[in-house]
Amino acid sequence: MNKERLQKAHKQAIKGIIKMLPIMFAMLLLVSIITNLVPESTYKHLFTGNIWTDSLTGDLLGSLLMGNPITGYVIGHELLQNGVSLVAVTAFLVAWVTVGIVQLPAEIIILGKSFAVARNLSAFIMAIITAVVTVLTLQII
Repeated sequence: MNKERLQKAHKQAIKGIIKMLPIMFAMLLLVSIITNLVPESTYKHLFTGNIWTDSLTGDLLGSLLMGNPITGYVIGHELLQNGVSLVAVTAFLVAWVTVGIVQLPAEIIILGKSFAVARNLSAFIMAIITAVVTVLTLQII
């Protein structure tokens, strides 16, 4: 009985992976295109210096231009070098790795609509909170 269940689960997992491959490929392609079309130097023009609007703008950009942490750290460093505020870069980095607007269709297929939307929404809100708390803590220290 256990062997049969294991084989059934294995077949379902393979079917799920095959079903996800086109979506994953399209997601990676779209993220690569967006990342290459928007030069990093244009980001500094989007930020005003206000802690709330900068964190929201960083959060929105990070949510749309999601990627892996290593790339995010490099981009975050470049943003800081170009005069973008720490709160904006922090929100950008947290959203970059936790929120995935581009990958939302794939998440909905895998995790279900309500869970995927709730996860992305809570990650979006937490990115702003994390950025503001981080910068305020650093100002106190």
